[in-house]
Amino acid sequence: MTEEQNLIQWVYSSKNEQELGERYDQWASSYEKDLIGDFGWYGPPSSVTAAAKYVPKDSRILDAGAGTGLVGQLLNEHGYHNLVAMDLSEGMLDQARKKNVYGEFQQMVMGESLGFPTDSFDAALSVGVLTVGHAPASSLNELVRVVRPGGHIIFTLRPDLYEDGGFKEVQTALESEGKWKLVEMGDPMQALPKGEPDVLHQVWVYEVTS
Repeated sequence: MTEEQNLIQWVYSSKNEQELGERYDQWASSYEKDLIGDFGWYGPPSSVTAAAKYVPKDSRILDAGAGTGLVGQLLNEHGYHNLVAMDLSEGMLDQARKKNVYGEFQQMVMGESLGFPTDSFDAALSVGVLTVGHAPASSLNELVRVVRPGGHIIFTLRPDLYEDGGFKEVQTALESEGKWKLVEMGDPMQALPKGEPDVLHQVWVYEVTS
């Protein structure tokens, strides 16, 4: 196993949300160098490209699991300026502050109740967050709650976790209940071609309907 893969597995193996947050705090200062320079992470560009197709520029957007602000930086470059960063790691949020693209920062945990009012966002992006040892499938319920009807939720997800991690059931239930509808499902791609070359990811786009 390469050094890059060891680092990813170290994060994936966190026993609980507290340990996960602590490990991201430790990783925060070198996160971007590792993830982009060493791992070749392609999650943010593909997700922001999808957002640009459906989300108006004046939208209030939640970056759910913002990390160091890579998604926010790309959104800003695409003309989105009403951005809220949320992450479980204060160390990661400290790095995101340096981007000067977010108007608000909140330390919250995906999978728990989010401290935002219902229908308070026009869109939410969650990139690289719905993965092994991180946010559970139930996180999607809260994203649907905080995004207004007509707004969009865009996230990356591994096809194997969609099938075996409870996501298929939650996504299908939300659609059956009339909470959202599928707008686009991207082709499987290598989001971490150097760190996890054999693992595929897809970008999903849903429109909130109620």
